[in-house]
Amino acid sequence: MKSPALVIVGSGGHAKVILEIFERLGTFDVIGFTSPSIDDHLFHYPHLGSDSILPALFTDGARHAFPAVGDNRIRHRLDAELKALGFLLPNAISPHAVVSKRTSLGSGIAIMAGAVVNADSRIGDGTVINTGATVDHDCHIGASVHIAPGVHLAGNVSVGEGSFLGIGCSVVPGISIGAWVTVGAGAAVIRDIPNHSTVVGVPSSRRLNTGKSA
Repeated sequence: MKSPALVIVGSGGHAKVILEIFERLGTFDVIGFTSPSIDDHLFHYPHLGSDSILPALFTDGARHAFPAVGDNRIRHRLDAELKALGFLLPNAISPHAVVSKRTSLGSGIAIMAGAVVNADSRIGDGTVINTGATVDHDCHIGASVHIAPGVHLAGNVSVGEGSFLGIGCSVVPGISIGAWVTVGAGAAVIRDIPNHSTVVGVPSSRRLNTGKSA
């Protein structure tokens, strides 16, 4: 039986990693990628056009797409747009990741090589658990979050929609991180963080509250 067609939306470094995960999984036939410029490349795969071609691709029979963009706000928008067009968003879970069978997963999730997600955690739509990151038991990760390489979350941590946890940061047990928060690289989070904040340092301290909405 022929594998279902999959469109990769994006062409940057993040898209390269996503594409290779799908190649290893072998569950989809990647027919190409979309991106704004005709000069963009994604290995040997054909450039199908800009994102404006997506409705036509759906009409032509493609039913699966993956928003392979690292920026949380752009990925959040693409997630909604693809679903509105009718696309199904599969999960890209590296065969070299460890994900508990008791984890609840949404759609359009990327879990990279070396990542670990432990029991009774929940991962929202469009979230990225990047290379070597760990999410311990009973964590609740909202939609469109990006947990960067080498981040470590202890148990019972919650992370709100759209937040970005920078490379190598760590979060102690039971912490609540709000929506659209940025945690700087290497930070140690030992206190709850309100929505729309940026924190840095060891231990982390709140540096900015933008007041912006998602």
